[in-house]
Amino acid sequence: MSASWSIATPIGASPDEHAHIIRAATVARGQVEGREVMVPHVVASIEGKFAETGVQLPHIYQDLKDVNTCYVFKPWKSAKCAPALKETPGTTLVTTAAGRYHPAYYFAVGWPGLFVHGETAFYLMRLMSALICSALVASAVVSAAEWRRRSFTLLGVVTAATPMALFMFGVVNPSGPEIAAGILVWSAGLPMLMNPDPHLLTRRLARLGAGAVVLICIRPLGLVWFAGALFFGLLLGRKGALREVLRRRSTWLWGLLAVAAAGSALAWSSSHPDNSVIDTPSNLTPLVAGRKTFDNGLLYMKQMIGYFGWLDAQAPAATLLVWCAVVIALALFALCYARFRDVLAIVGVMAGIVVIPIAAQAMQARQLGMIWQGRYLLPFAVGLPIICAALCHERLPWGGFAWRRLLVLSGFSLALVNVVAFVWALRRNAVGTDGALLISPAAWGPPGGWPIWVAVYSVAALATGLLTAVSDHRGRALPPLSDGPGSSVAEDRARLAGARSEA
Repeated sequence: MSASWSIATPIGASPDEHAHIIRAATVARGQVEGREVMVPHVVASIEGKFAETGVQLPHIYQDLKDVNTCYVFKPWKSAKCAPALKETPGTTLVTTAAGRYHPAYYFAVGWPGLFVHGETAFYLMRLMSALICSALVASAVVSAAEWRRRSFTLLGVVTAATPMALFMFGVVNPSGPEIAAGILVWSAGLPMLMNPDPHLLTRRLARLGAGAVVLICIRPLGLVWFAGALFFGLLLGRKGALREVLRRRSTWLWGLLAVAAAGSALAWSSSHPDNSVIDTPSNLTPLVAGRKTFDNGLLYMKQMIGYFGWLDAQAPAATLLVWCAVVIALALFALCYARFRDVLAIVGVMAGIVVIPIAAQAMQARQLGMIWQGRYLLPFAVGLPIICAALCHERLPWGGFAWRRLLVLSGFSLALVNVVAFVWALRRNAVGTDGALLISPAAWGPPGGWPIWVAVYSVAALATGLLTAVSDHRGRALPPLSDGPGSSVAEDRARLAGARSEA
């Protein structure tokens, strides 16, 4: 699905992608640093001079910066008007707003540009990013599948991977691996503490450590996202689970790697300050910025589910409604059988989703303007469906309700509206929002034609729906023991006796 987004999205038709491709190309060529260049910009109607990094690259990278100007922010226009990107001899000074970002991600995706040139290099960079993000989410899926009754936990991961997340996986943007690493951290950390298994602990620690290192290295906010996932995981953990984790040598090894990654990220960000000068209006106080951010809450929610292109291609209403319905259903079912600490965790994550953007925007509005987008919060917000699905798995009784039907309906409904969102975004680029509903005839088309990528995406999306709905016979006869707060040996024996009598 991520690769389908990579191919079916015009080059430069995603947020700030030109800046990230330029950064990837320079890091791969050894130009980790560059000279500061002040470039005039207008963001959210606020003028300013942004501190960008000047580097030497082939002329095609300069052309890349303007290739989308004829249709971006004009959703009624297709991408057909964009000029062709052609390789020309020589190099020129190119500036990028991503020059202060940590170089690790950019080296990982930028190296194909050393061997392949032109648009092909840009598509290969996208596919490398899609591969990295897919590997992280695949590890999250494996972590979810290791629970003794896996269907609910798998549904949590599938719900966390929103169409917007998959879109960001498929383009060159550090938000993609940041979101994927967030999904992995939540998915690998919760079972270690809520559903402990000594035989699986080492591999779960490895997944959690890998996700934490990636999350922390992307940008400084990764420390906040990781700390949030760790806090709520500990809040829900069983007695003795943390003690067992701390006894493992691999815990300390991965902990040292995470600390080293955090130190590297903080050292990099402190040595590469943002010297931009933004002409923010005097009336944009922290209180006003916080109020505006609160008022934009619905917009940010839409952006977390599906707001493609340069935030000029909103997913259809069906995608938004179904995705929200599944998340709300998981939360309500979890709350129905929640214990006190479970309620604290669910409400805490919900409060974080509301409060974090308000606090961040209030602190940064004077320096950066009103720049917040929903995708910035996704590395943390993915924890809501994952944590609710885990609580459903652990707390809900498995008798007297059509759980299988619920999982089938949820899984395939998400798959269907996921495909609808993909087609809707493809239609915006192919014919514009005022064009033919069935994308025929198409003014613009991706390599290979749009039908093949719709077919590939549809098959992959339906496969994820099948993954959540397929029967899991492992451990179904007996529910897992619970040694969390409020449980006792007598209660566990009673639960086992009840399960045996039902069997």
